[in-house]
Amino acid sequence: MSVTLLLTGGFALLVICAIPFAISIGLVTLGSVISGDMEPAFLAQQIIAGSQSFSLLAIPLFMLAGEIMTAGKLSQRLVEVASTLVGHRTGGLAIVTVLAATVFAAISGSAPATTAAIGGIMIPAMVKAGYDKAFAASIAVSAGVLGPLIPPSIAFVIWGIVAEQSIGRLFLSGVIPGLSIVVGLIFVCWLHARRNNVPKMAPASWSQVGRAIRDGKWALLSPVFVLGGIYGGVFTPTEAAAMSCVYALVVGVLTGTLDLRQMPELFIRSARTSAMVTSIIAVSVGFGVLVAQERIAVDFAAWMADNLRDKWLALASLNLAFFLLAAVMDEIAIMVVLGPMLIAIATRFGVDPVHFGAIIVTNVAIGMAAPPIGYCLFVGMAISGLSLARISRAIWPQILVMLVVLMLTTYIPEFALLLQPK
Repeated sequence: MSVTLLLTGGFALLVICAIPFAISIGLVTLGSVISGDMEPAFLAQQIIAGSQSFSLLAIPLFMLAGEIMTAGKLSQRLVEVASTLVGHRTGGLAIVTVLAATVFAAISGSAPATTAAIGGIMIPAMVKAGYDKAFAASIAVSAGVLGPLIPPSIAFVIWGIVAEQSIGRLFLSGVIPGLSIVVGLIFVCWLHARRNNVPKMAPASWSQVGRAIRDGKWALLSPVFVLGGIYGGVFTPTEAAAMSCVYALVVGVLTGTLDLRQMPELFIRSARTSAMVTSIIAVSVGFGVLVAQERIAVDFAAWMADNLRDKWLALASLNLAFFLLAAVMDEIAIMVVLGPMLIAIATRFGVDPVHFGAIIVTNVAIGMAAPPIGYCLFVGMAISGLSLARISRAIWPQILVMLVVLMLTTYIPEFALLLQPK
């Protein structure tokens, strides 16, 4: 009982006290090992085991690819292409933000990187064009969270490791939910611009469109290169992350948009962000072993099966719990720490593991934008200079769109599984 209490109550207490998640997980795992009279070397062994997965290499590599592409101005090229195509429509500049973020998400795999790369360009441009600053920041934040859903995705890589599922199949399960959010966000942009009489941009000439596409061809080809390589069997998702870095570096150097003297700084920034993610995963392996040993996940799944006999009600409860947890807890920590419990519940109710992965990662995407601690919210705050409260008030229509997509993903399995190979 003392081990179970430490793993649950102890972890909750440390999180409430604002102790970093990796340290919280490590402390309760160490305390449980000592309390349970286990071999102290157990924790060190599990940390080493948890950090040696080949798939984990994809996380720092995708982070680095995003940094190189931003420094090499590929994100700016995407904005210019989208701007010439749809900038003259109602809500055009906001729609440009969504479309540019969609393509960049298919390059970087990271929500914060997408928000930073696209938001840094588009938030000032939207404000200058007459958009409310809070709306401009909120649309950049909500478009940024396409990073976990549009493949390749760091969130799917993490869930694939936790759930021991094919990362390639998980990538495919995020395509339709991700594109559905894109459509919903475009509608929000159009509605906002129409209600607030935001001025339209002047239409681009055919020569301007052609020039933008020529200048942005390498940025547009990047997702084709990366995803084509994965699904064509040329390289694995982890190797695809490495190829994204090589592609961004070569294009940046050949086009003269990347200064190689920036590389040390880009390595440091991506390493710093990656360290936060991988440290949580590494220490969580030992935590997960103890959770399994104490049968916490199995017992909780059995309790849910006894008290929530309907599958739809169990999934609704999981979504509600995930949404509430994501408001106060790091989404990656939720996936890794609660992964064994979530998988046990899905197995108990007969949910397809790939479909369940799509549900979890859609929740993660919402959590990235949900107040009060969504990562992308803080990126949007840093770029716009606005308070959390102002962006939070403006982002609720986009959160509503994501919740509708979550319901569709949860209760219509084909919504996530339609593109799966037969």
